[in-house]
This record gives sequence, C-alpha cells and structure tokens, in this order.
Amino acid sequence: MNSTADTLRIDTETAPGRIRTSIWPGLLLTALIAIAALGLGRLWPLVGGPVFGLVLGIAVRNLRAPGADLQPGIRVAGKQVLQWSIVALGLNLSLTQVLRTGASSLEVTAVTITAAFVSAALLGRMLGIPPKLKLLIGIGTAICGGSAIAAATPIVRPDEHETAFAISTIFLFNLVAVLTFPALGHLMGLSPRGFGLWAGTAINDTSSVVAAGYTYGKAAGDFATIVKLTRATLIVPVCLVLAFLEMRRHRKHASSDFSLRRIFPWFIVWFVAASALRSTGLIPDSWTPAIHDVAGFMIIMALTAIGLSSDLRRMAATGVRPILLGLGVWAAVAFSSLGVQLLMGQL
Repeated sequence: MNSTADTLRIDTETAPGRIRTSIWPGLLLTALIAIAALGLGRLWPLVGGPVFGLVLGIAVRNLRAPGADLQPGIRVAGKQVLQWSIVALGLNLSLTQVLRTGASSLEVTAVTITAAFVSAALLGRMLGIPPKLKLLIGIGTAICGGSAIAAATPIVRPDEHETAFAISTIFLFNLVAVLTFPALGHLMGLSPRGFGLWAGTAINDTSSVVAAGYTYGKAAGDFATIVKLTRATLIVPVCLVLAFLEMRRHRKHASSDFSLRRIFPWFIVWFVAASALRSTGLIPDSWTPAIHDVAGFMIIMALTAIGLSSDLRRMAATGVRPILLGLGVWAAVAFSSLGVQLLMGQL
C-alpha cells in the first residue's frame, strides 16, 4: 500500500504555483453516497449496499462529474479503502480457514485461468483483435481485472487506447457480474461455498468479487474473498512469464520499468497477517460483528468510488469487438468454473 503521507494528501501542479490537494472532500462525498447506499441496502438486502453504492456512484458521475478537487479522495476510496477493507475482513477469519480455502480453490482457479487465455487467443483471432489488446483482456479476465492490466502494461507496452479499451471492457463485465451473479446463484441454488468459489474464480476485480459475495451472504463473501485473493497472487508469476517472453522476443531488456515490488498485491500480506492475529485469540469474538460492519461499509465506499470514476460514454465508445471478446472470455471463465465444481461435486 501507499505510505501514510501519500494517502493523506496528493500534490498537484497548478499555475502559478504549487498547492496541496486534500483527499478529504472526495472521501466525504464518497462516504455520504455510501451512507445512502447502506440505507438502501438494508431496505433491499437482496440487492445489497455494495451494489447500490456502485449504481449511485455511476449515476452521480454521469449526471455531474466530480471536479478535480474531489478526484484524489475518490481515488483513495477506490483503492486504499478497498484494500484496508480486505485487511479488516481478515480479522474475522482464522489463518487455518484462509489456508484451507485457498488450497481448495487452486484446481478451479487453474482451469478458469487456462480457459481465459485459450478463449482470448481463439476468439481474439476470430474477431481480428490486435494482439496486445487481446492479451490485456485475457489477463484482466483471468487474474484480477484492472490491476492485472495495469501490471502487464509496462511489460507488453500497448498503445494507450488499447489499455483504455481493455479496462473499460473488463469493468463492463464487472458491473454485469455484480448485478447478476447473486440472482443467478440463487436461481441455480448454489450453496454459500459454491457461490463463493464461483464468484472468486469468475469475477474479475476484487471489489466486484467482494460485492457479489457479500450480497449473497456472509459465508459466501468470506469464501469468495479468500478465493479471489489466492487468484490475485498469480499476477506475479504471470507477469514474470510475460517479462521473460518479451525479453526473448526483443532480445533485450524490453521491460526496464518492470518491478516485482510494484506489481505485488501487498494488501494480501496484511490480510494474512490479520488472519494470523485472529488465530492467536487476541481479538475477542464479541468484536467480530463490529469489525464486519466496518469492513462492509468500507467496501460500499470503495464500490461507490469506482462508480464515481466510471464514464459510461467512454465505455460505450470502446467499440463492439473488444466487448464481444470480453463477453466470450468472461463466459468461458464462468462456465468452466461451474463445470469444474460440478465434476468435483463441490456445488
């Protein structure tokens, strides 16, 4: 995570001098919308606060985009607040539970990642998608959405519009998943564990996995979060392989700005540390409901911030073919996850 100093304020250059832009106005806006979403989520628990936060954030963003002075706080809410919410969730889960759940999901995760890359290669060729855009959509769907795309970008060096296309396409299906997966899970009669494994392996971004999981229920949310974090760690070996292939292809150090420290999702380390702390018994069981409520509100704030950063017009302008590719890869991952679970008798 960023340092405390980076989190508390972000410097921006303006004429004629240098000013400091506080994160608090953006955080306040996000929190106020999240409070409304929390209330709506309690009125309609089947939809849930995270989904309402996402929808309200998108509505506000596209009715009247937040000004530049609000953007630093919105960015912090969408990234750091989400990461700390995951750490807080770790305080509710024992380390034994985390390790057992992560290990039990590896088979399904391996199949879904393979399905993502194979379908991206085949469908991308059929649709005539440029190689780098095809790779970004594949890795974003396979691993962890926008974070994986951001990690792969300095390695494969795509054009800026290709990165924008990939992120917009991935986000579109994150939104669809958050809105549809819980209802589909109930329709199929999935158990909390079955839904958590499905959501954790078939939804792209961590925020969307968490939102869909806890909309389905606490047990499903806990399981989905661990599965997703296990899946997210695979960004490191995947990016190392990409770097090696790029260096071979160019016969030089084509990824000089590649940094393992930069791409590693460090909040996962803190999540495991929090789970280890819970396992020591130092955190009373009576604290669990309060910790879960705080983490839940932080998740709603993060989804609200993501909604406040989403431009529907820009998403619509990405074109049809990348969206079709994203749909095909996403469907391959979703169906392969369910198929493996069915064969293994885990649904």
